[in-house]
Amino acid sequence: MTSSHTERHLDPGLSDKPEQESQLPEMAALPGPSQVPGRDPNETAAVERLRNRLRDALSNQLSDRIRADEEAGRPAMEPGARRWMAQAILADTAEKQAQHELDTGGAVVGEDVEQRIIAAVLDEIFGMAGLEPLLANPEIENINVNGDRVFVRYASGRRDRLPPIVGSDTELVELIRELAARSGVEERRFDRGSPIVNFSLPGGQRASAVMAVTARPSVSIRRHRFQRITLRDLREKGTLDHALESFLAAIVRARRNVLVTGGTAIGKTTLLLGLASAIPPWERLITIEDVFELGLGQDPDGHPDVVAMQAREPNVEGRGAVTQSDLVWQSLRMSPDRVIVGEVRGPEVIPLTNAMSMGNDGSMGTLHASTSGGAFTKLAAYAVQGPERLSLEATNLLVASALHFVVHLSKPRGEDGKRVVSSVREVVGADGPQVISNEVWRPGPDLRAVPGVPLRTDTMDDLIDAGFDPDLRERIEGWWAP
Repeated sequence: MTSSHTERHLDPGLSDKPEQESQLPEMAALPGPSQVPGRDPNETAAVERLRNRLRDALSNQLSDRIRADEEAGRPAMEPGARRWMAQAILADTAEKQAQHELDTGGAVVGEDVEQRIIAAVLDEIFGMAGLEPLLANPEIENINVNGDRVFVRYASGRRDRLPPIVGSDTELVELIRELAARSGVEERRFDRGSPIVNFSLPGGQRASAVMAVTARPSVSIRRHRFQRITLRDLREKGTLDHALESFLAAIVRARRNVLVTGGTAIGKTTLLLGLASAIPPWERLITIEDVFELGLGQDPDGHPDVVAMQAREPNVEGRGAVTQSDLVWQSLRMSPDRVIVGEVRGPEVIPLTNAMSMGNDGSMGTLHASTSGGAFTKLAAYAVQGPERLSLEATNLLVASALHFVVHLSKPRGEDGKRVVSSVREVVGADGPQVISNEVWRPGPDLRAVPGVPLRTDTMDDLIDAGFDPDLRERIEGWWAP
């Protein structure tokens, strides 16, 4: 049974409860007729004409420039240059619109109103428009927009429905298109020919949007509230205890290969960032992602030598795709100390395990799995998708030779918003269709991990040399003590 607040916010009759929405902050929007001086109908119509012409001119001319640069092989404009170009386009378009109004006997918009509309259009294109107040709220973790229906989930687990962030489905498509066009290292298309797009926002949030294949356009945004986080921070937040903090830091320093598993939105990337905080700063890291999220290179003190690579979708002719699998193979030629894959979700499992077993010990990745033991089935299923078409037995031998530990996250029962490490498995070998592992930390009564099968002697010795305090693990009571 869900909690009472969840039932309330997911009630089908939610739209009939305006009192819930009245307490929400106002959504950012372009100036409308009620927001500008001079409520004269002629001026109101002129404002709408100016606003629409500015939007169309900026969208069309920027898109034309982006396509022209891509076709000519020129590098993409820097954000500052793109905004300067946008300001010039808007100023020129506003002047032309004023002349058009004079020539046709229409109403000329006042200078102050014109500048406000230009600033609003710039904010719409170069900012997040109605998403701004949601992204500015550090307690919001997930934002889901289905047409004019907006739902958010907070870090506490509470869910709310908020007012619309756009005026129409067309505006939502345009907003997504503009955000995708300036994301990452290249433009990502969003139209009927490319109805699915994944990209990162300037703040590092991950966005995924669809159109045409759904009744209404939809975008889902997942934010990581902690871009820089350590294992100690995670312990203070209750994700792990003292013993697990010491243990996980030791397996990183001992250069063990680690896979972080768990369900959707459970905090796998956050735990991966925490593990990465234990990597010495002199090591060279290659990160590989479908959409930029990790941002390890943004910490020049903790990780000064980072090459972040992002998969690329095919162009409109269906060519030019670069997969995560391609990038993993390429990373092996770039002298990495460790390879970190943001999320293993397909045939890149083969090159990743090859990287782990070819001298790049200490590599990491994340994987969707409901249990720590279920990770091996997922890895085998992904491996058969690759061009190698390895048998189950061959895949298990490769996994067993490459992977050392699986660290699993769960949500404790009855604790909304809480995520904890619930299981850690040490991989010890393979036997035909089975990967053999020991659950050295197992779920306790509340799913928080407690010591399970004793570590192998050679593993324990290596981890002690790397700073693990075995006394923390051997305590009879006091696990998860603050």
